[in-house]
Amino acid sequence: MSIAGQFHDMDFNAWWARTGKWVEEPNQRRGGESGVQLLAPKTPEEPWLYSKRQINHMFFSLRYPFGHPTALREKNAIQALEHLGVKVPHIEFYGAVKKGKDWHALLITQALTGFVDLEQWYSQQRTQPMNSTLVSAVLQQIAHNFYKMHLGGWQHGCSYAKHIFIKCEPQQSPEVAFIDLEKARRRWPPHKAAVNDIKQFGRHRGDMPEEHWQIFLQHYCNLSPKLRTQLA
Repeated sequence: MSIAGQFHDMDFNAWWARTGKWVEEPNQRRGGESGVQLLAPKTPEEPWLYSKRQINHMFFSLRYPFGHPTALREKNAIQALEHLGVKVPHIEFYGAVKKGKDWHALLITQALTGFVDLEQWYSQQRTQPMNSTLVSAVLQQIAHNFYKMHLGGWQHGCSYAKHIFIKCEPQQSPEVAFIDLEKARRRWPPHKAAVNDIKQFGRHRGDMPEEHWQIFLQHYCNLSPKLRTQLA
């Protein structure tokens, strides 16, 4: 058995044995399977956790010509975006273990307490008159986080409304976080990452009305004026 990378002293087998409710049933892809469970805290002080569990769910690259679990790629992306100042789920544990011919991998992240995805946020807004100032502030924060990611040469690769999380507290500025970074990758020059992600977001923005989409584009293009023509 070989082990590749882990954060804490708690060993891989102990984390693997800790199970919870499936929130994303295992998908059969890439020659293996990958799913996500929600782990309840053991004490009131501990956070809720999401456990991505994989068996032979692989990616291939020049560095890993024989393959490696995709959880590693997501772990690397989370760490990189965190370094760039983009809010992402905090990693509690990562580990990959090869048992015989089979790779088992775990990526454990803390739940984003108080956040909802952009689709849910718009559903909540429909129950009351929309606050135009709040909407603009949220869209500005989304644009700012995309910009920081793209400026650092990273492409999300799956920039859907359901992967953009929002937290709005009274008397506080909105917070934005990105999740589901399994497809994230470095891409140069950065404008290619930007064009790909922003156009993808436009196609998968859920219930965001056209008026709000144009406000978002304006915020993003104020940060990156050279892309105004390509994103118009």
